Amino acid sequence: MDNEKQRFEMRLGAQPASVGQLRADVVGFARELGFDDTGPIALAVSEALTNVVVHAYRDTETGDVRVVACDEPDRLVVVVRDYGDGMLPRADSPGLGLGLPLISSMTDALQIEAPDGAGTLLRMHFMKPVAAAA
Repeated sequence: MDNEKQRFEMRLGAQPASVGQLRADVVGFARELGFDDTGPIALAVSEALTNVVVHAYRDTETGDVRVVACDEPDRLVVVVRDYGDGMLPRADSPGLGLGLPLISSMTDALQIEAPDGAGTLLRMHFMKPVAAAA
């Protein structure tokens, strides 16, 4: 692998079938970067994508989800972004829920942003294995 940053990017409809496809693509990208244990990446990406499918488009029938994965010198950064209603509490929700705490526990760093316009952006950092980061 050369020293240039490598990048994976895909935008699909926020539908249940997209979760499996995008998860598999990100996990494959991570393996190319030297990650042997991709379980935490798969779980965090699945949860982030499922949150988009279930929660992002409350006021519309459908929308898109965009996934970008970037090879950084010491980490893999995965961004999951929707263009929906943003992070609003549900009237029937008792609190934060399980998704974001689970994602946070699977990542080395998690940032949640409200981009200009609409939607939510999750930026997940996964440190590379020592051999892959060298």
